[in-house]
Amino acid sequence: MINELVWRQLKSQLDAKGVTLVAVSKTKPVADILALYALGQRDFGENYVQELVDKHAQLPNDIRWHFIGHLQSNKVKQIAPFVQMIHAVDSFKLLIEINKHAVRNGRTLDVLLQMHIAEEETKFGMDVTEIFNFMDYYRAQKNELKQVNIRGLMGMSSLTDDVKKVEQEFLQLHNRFLVMQRTDFMGIDTFNICSMGMSTDYPIALHCGSTMVRIGSAIFGSR
Repeated sequence: MINELVWRQLKSQLDAKGVTLVAVSKTKPVADILALYALGQRDFGENYVQELVDKHAQLPNDIRWHFIGHLQSNKVKQIAPFVQMIHAVDSFKLLIEINKHAVRNGRTLDVLLQMHIAEEETKFGMDVTEIFNFMDYYRAQKNELKQVNIRGLMGMSSLTDDVKKVEQEFLQLHNRFLVMQRTDFMGIDTFNICSMGMSTDYPIALHCGSTMVRIGSAIFGSR
């Protein structure tokens, strides 16, 4: 069951700041998504390919689906026909695969590059050097990758109560985002998403410059 009051407060706060709210609906029933949809929410995030495919088939076509989990290259083809954005691109192999299936479906797909900013090694993402190498490779092959739009960066903070640490991690991501935004092959018109912040840490993320937050439990309740 959704928390309508929390959603309304969040949506009002985020809309005033020009920040996109992605409602993380993984493991939640279609009925809950429809209830939030009826209130006006259109951006929803899912972590698992099969669950996303199943929900897409049952829900309105104007939902903007965000795949926010770790995506395996061999599963891109299942979501390429309809997904709005793929959030966690952490390898050039995956980017090439997304472009391939975007071409096959006659679409252009938006993606975010995942930067590793947390202390946990179990979290995915590229470090600063790997992102530089990634973008050098992208420059060289840009003309062959016209069906993908790199819209920005995303990252997840450490699981800690240390607010200063979380703030430092988010600032690291946002500073890297600003540097990349100013490069000659990106620009503020298209490279304009810095996605960071979830239910537990989104206020810190907003303070550090987030333009997109992924909120699940605060809206849908704990899993």
